[in-house]
Amino acid sequence: MTEGVVEQPSAGQAGSTSIATKYVYSFGSGTADGNGRMKDVLGGKGAGLAEMTNAGLPVPPGFTIQTEACREYMRGAVNPQIDVEMHAALERLEKMQGQKLGAGENPLLVSVRSGAKFSMPGMMDTILNLGLNDQAVEALAKRSGNPRFAYDSYRRLIQMFGDVVLDVGKKKFEHIFDGVKEREGVKFDYELTPESLKQIIVEYKKLVRKETGKDFPQGPLDQLVQARDAVFRSWQNERAKTYRRINHIDDWLGTAVNVQAMVFGNLGENSGTGVGFTRNPATGERVFFGEYLMNAQGEDVVSGIRTPLAISELERAMPKVYDHLRAVTWKMEKHYRDMQDFEFTIQDGKLYMLQTRNGKRTGLAAVRIAIDMVREGLITQDEAIFRVEPNQLYDFLVPRLVEKGEKIEVLATGLPASPGAAVGQIVFSAEDAVKFHASGAYRSIILVRGETTPEDIAGMEVASGILTSRGGMTSHAAVVTRGMGKCCVAGAGDLKVSEANKELRVKDYVFTQGDWISLDGTTGRVIKGQTKTLPAQPDDPDLVKFMSWVDPVRRLKIRANADIPRDAKQARLFGAEGIGLCRTEHMFFAEDRIEHMRTMILADNEKDRRDALKKLLPMQRADFAGLFKAMESLPVTIRLLDPPLHEFLPRREDLLVEISHLEDTKPRSPRLKELRPLLARVQELHEMNPMLGLRGCRLGITFPEITEMQVRAIFEAAVSVKAKGGDPHLEIMIPLIGSLEEMRNQAAIVRRVADQVFKEKGSTVDYLVGTMIELPRAALTADQIAEEAEFFSFGTNDLTQTTFGISRDDINNFLPAYLKHGIFKQDPFATLDQAGVGLLIKMATAKGRNTRANLKVGICGEHGGDPESVKFCHKIGLDYVSCSPFRLLTARLASAQAAMEERQAGVVHTNK
Repeated sequence: MTEGVVEQPSAGQAGSTSIATKYVYSFGSGTADGNGRMKDVLGGKGAGLAEMTNAGLPVPPGFTIQTEACREYMRGAVNPQIDVEMHAALERLEKMQGQKLGAGENPLLVSVRSGAKFSMPGMMDTILNLGLNDQAVEALAKRSGNPRFAYDSYRRLIQMFGDVVLDVGKKKFEHIFDGVKEREGVKFDYELTPESLKQIIVEYKKLVRKETGKDFPQGPLDQLVQARDAVFRSWQNERAKTYRRINHIDDWLGTAVNVQAMVFGNLGENSGTGVGFTRNPATGERVFFGEYLMNAQGEDVVSGIRTPLAISELERAMPKVYDHLRAVTWKMEKHYRDMQDFEFTIQDGKLYMLQTRNGKRTGLAAVRIAIDMVREGLITQDEAIFRVEPNQLYDFLVPRLVEKGEKIEVLATGLPASPGAAVGQIVFSAEDAVKFHASGAYRSIILVRGETTPEDIAGMEVASGILTSRGGMTSHAAVVTRGMGKCCVAGAGDLKVSEANKELRVKDYVFTQGDWISLDGTTGRVIKGQTKTLPAQPDDPDLVKFMSWVDPVRRLKIRANADIPRDAKQARLFGAEGIGLCRTEHMFFAEDRIEHMRTMILADNEKDRRDALKKLLPMQRADFAGLFKAMESLPVTIRLLDPPLHEFLPRREDLLVEISHLEDTKPRSPRLKELRPLLARVQELHEMNPMLGLRGCRLGITFPEITEMQVRAIFEAAVSVKAKGGDPHLEIMIPLIGSLEEMRNQAAIVRRVADQVFKEKGSTVDYLVGTMIELPRAALTADQIAEEAEFFSFGTNDLTQTTFGISRDDINNFLPAYLKHGIFKQDPFATLDQAGVGLLIKMATAKGRNTRANLKVGICGEHGGDPESVKFCHKIGLDYVSCSPFRLLTARLASAQAAMEERQAGVVHTNK
């Protein structure tokens, strides 16, 4: 094993081992070397197989090669003891089964499967029927009395081995296979005769020879070693790396390899295979849920090649097997105290369990299952809080289709694989989805496929919804989209999807790339055109109950970023405990204000600027009064004007084009007299790097009348609301502070104007003056700035920009390369960089509180709704996080989980 070398982890990362490491763990005949608690070593699948074996369940025997072997493979320093232990485990398996791998009259065949600590459905590789060769297939045909089964198993091995191990494209095998089916005039795979399958095998072997320059390997042990190494390599494939990045899984965990004696669901009509869940993974309902196919192998069910039957049909077809399966799986759920996702095979009427693991589920299902299991006494209320991932709560906020009064044309109905609604433009490949998303060519994307494969993961990430014409509720598309919280309709069989021609045919319509369709993932409907959507209401009884358990646990307050009363009211519905960021500049872009704003900017003297600002004052006052009323007695943090002034003016390039056109066509146009001074002012304000130019507090220092107008509007609004029985609590935030002197300058204006308003109105309100920390210098001198600032709010978007020296508007030019090469594990504008930016936040908080013990500290960037970032903010003792209204549920749950983790570890905060 010499391939797959990657950069070795540093000290302290996963990967350290000793001479005494045990690499291979056997299971079978009711006993196993491992158990269900050994996921770090055996991976989730291996630990589940060991646990089921120890529980006496019908599990085919085998062995697991532990994750440390994968890590050694990645480092390129493999211990030869792995081969020694693997051969010994294989001998034990052969003895247990009374068979030899790929040899004799009754050859042993095995499956080789991946299995990481955390479930990664479809992201790594599997090989079935390993051990078959030209001699073994004839022995299997004779032993089983079913030549069709034997040849079908062999052609499957060559195809999977060729794809996974030998890197021969899967589509090349499918081209051969589909060609024979067409030539033979059959629709379904199982209609092919033994002779047709033998011809496919011949063609497959020719393809392998052509593509690799070598014959398909006939040595069973050689097949096993190559397959094992291929599974190790699959840990580093692009789809697996993308999945780990999306789900924050450590790249150095590695995967185990599970080698297990084959049982055959394709032996005939008395055999079959299926997958299932002990509860409905889409809704959480306590019903037996799953799908199966007779005369098939497991890949047929999950790949979407054939549309499977509901597991309830098994009760009618094979009642004894069905009852046994229900009894076994309920026993597994009770043992693991969680919903189980299981795989099974029926061979000649006998049930075998191939896998169990905690099942992936939607947010809707996760909350319902957590509540039901508390009610059933399976778990505690505290445990229930950890059974829901913070981002899953977004499912309760997914849009719904507007149907009342709307004309909707349903094109087809598939399976409601993942709830919610999605409206977007059609693309037919993951590559196009990524391309059009990155370029902004399509605002919203629906990825349409015959069936998705693990290679589609990057396209699925950027799509708003997924539509497939084949596959069931446990297909790849269904499982992955439920985990992502994306809308999905699967198995819409009336659709004819041509990925090669980039067209979708249904009824009498032909849809091509870029056409609009709508999906209803809750009902499975595919709808023509752009359908209006409504936001979900967060008043679901299960959600309300669950959040009533969550909120008392957390310490961190959760605020919302909101600029207008409508957003503030929405935030209140989602549980906001205040506004952490009101961006006042957004108010100036309204149609009735922009001209006054431009007049103020164009003014070349203070008097004219003040005249323009007087016209804006009542508008600002009304805006702030609306916010204070909506938030009642909750705190409202208002950031004074921050962006450069040129953002309120037309673009220089547009002005130049218009002026040039008028000079050529209408040289005496009065419009030119308006445009030329406007262009002159735009050019005067033009900056090479406006993000670091005349903006933030620099505007207020250069033009103090701007600060004065905004502050007056704020305090007049607050006093007015108070006079009508309100109880406003103001926090005025000075942006882009880099020094104590800047802070003093602007804070003095705020306090002076406040005193003037209070004297004029004969009333006062409580308020704080603080700053947004978004420059490294502000963080480094936080102890000085805290002499004036009564609160800090970290603007993590700009603080990330200025710490990394990266523009968030331009990062996508190189972010894909950085993620691919592992330079960034995550987009630093999505998940807080704890080692750098986080260190500045932690240091500034400590320095600020050293000066002002009661300093209130929070963050208000997009990171305020990212679970990992929220947990970091809790850990370092911040008072609150502020995020967009639609991420409030996520932040509330992440904060509660952080508090519980800390409590369990015995950590106590000392800043309070």
